[in-house]
Amino acid sequence: MTTTQRRRPELAAFLRSRRARVTPADVGMPPGLRRRTPGLRREEVAQLSGVGVTWYTWLEQGRPINASPQVLDAVARTLRLDRPEREHLYHLAEVPYDGGGEGLPQRVGQDVQDVIDALDPRPAAVYNSRYDVLATNAAYGDLFRIPRTPDIGAANALWTLFTVPEEVCPVVHRDRELPVMVATLRSAYGRHVGEPAWEDFIRKLSAASAYFAELWASGEVIPPGPRVKTFRHKAVGELGMTSLSLSLDGMPECRIVAYTPENEEAREKVALLRARRQRLWPSSDEAAVEGVRMWDTENPAP
Repeated sequence: MTTTQRRRPELAAFLRSRRARVTPADVGMPPGLRRRTPGLRREEVAQLSGVGVTWYTWLEQGRPINASPQVLDAVARTLRLDRPEREHLYHLAEVPYDGGGEGLPQRVGQDVQDVIDALDPRPAAVYNSRYDVLATNAAYGDLFRIPRTPDIGAANALWTLFTVPEEVCPVVHRDRELPVMVATLRSAYGRHVGEPAWEDFIRKLSAASAYFAELWASGEVIPPGPRVKTFRHKAVGELGMTSLSLSLDGMPECRIVAYTPENEEAREKVALLRARRQRLWPSSDEAAVEGVRMWDTENPAP
């Protein structure tokens, strides 16, 4: 059975269940007599959504028909779907989900920031599935800084790693690690095919980096997972770090990535970097301002 064949029954069941929970009163309709159907009738959903009764019936029956984003939006409004339900509807109907330009979170709350701050001296950051950097702790800044890129309007780890000169790239085994990151990106891309923000990002990074364009064309796909990575830093040399990804409730497609020193030598180097930061900038506010200056002049890599 193909993916489409598996999704159609799920789509049918999902629409029936959502229709059953919406009452006529919810949408300003009189209940009427002899109503044996829980919730709205199919013809009522069709009427309120501005689509044909036969078309909606076929959609709910899981028949192989095409649905546009505009029509799915109308059905979603009638069925009073929230954001996760609307996204689920799009995926089952195999229609790219835009989310009104807000498909991925771009900021974290103070509670999440407090969690990654508490991981210090372990470097930690919050990424979304496109590798936008949403938050970091001070220890992460000791290792590298991801600058905001005007071309895409965000701080993005992939963009930085692919566009800095290879000799200052903080990832030591670049030809081994970057293909893994691109394959992880493609794994997430499957949920966003056709979305303007994603297509624009892929197009611009492909134009900015021939190496990214080559890896993207390979079509490799893998999910995120723990890895041992080797980083380089001008002040302390190479550090072996194990990365661990933790998902975040309420923030779809976002994860905390924490880095743990692989051995005692790496732990000592992380401690040296922390002491260096505290010596140069005793207060956290001063470090936040001056740290940017340090990375711009001393370590242009992320």
